Amino acid sequence: MPFLIAILGVLGAAAIWWYRMKAMNEAARDVADVIGRVQGSVRRKKLRKQAALSPLTAIDDPVVAAATLITAIVSEQGPVLPKREAVIRDVISQISESPKKTDEAVVYAKWAAAQVDDTTIVIDKLAPFLRERLDPHERDDLLRMLSRAAQGGEQSLKIADQRMLRLRQKLGFEVN
Repeated sequence: MPFLIAILGVLGAAAIWWYRMKAMNEAARDVADVIGRVQGSVRRKKLRKQAALSPLTAIDDPVVAAATLITAIVSEQGPVLPKREAVIRDVISQISESPKKTDEAVVYAKWAAAQVDDTTIVIDKLAPFLRERLDPHERDDLLRMLSRAAQGGEQSLKIADQRMLRLRQKLGFEVN
């Protein structure tokens, strides 16, 4: 009989410790969830603050900057229709590392271009950013990408000479 009571006591103690460990595990998961939510909230607040200043100052990626620059210049002559957007998406996919990154860049570019009324501001803000991060060959590729985006779509667009001249200047090319 004492042996049976001892076994029941050990089983009871094991059940209590198992329940306590399970409760501690759930509490640790809850703490990790709260920490994750707080970190996400801080990150979103930082992005919102940057975006509130200007959609252009929030750009910290050359792919997004290139997409925004191309979209702003092309959309200067009217809205970006689906065929033109497909051409821009195709052009950006050649420099993007993944389809997801391409989608993010094009969606942000359309939004940012719609937020800024003057294309000159877009060129003035983004071209120096791109000049710092791209070598001369890549900057030349950017100009070719812009030409392809302007030529594709529903109808071919003529980019104003003054826009191209300003862009070439800001990208660091010698202008005659």
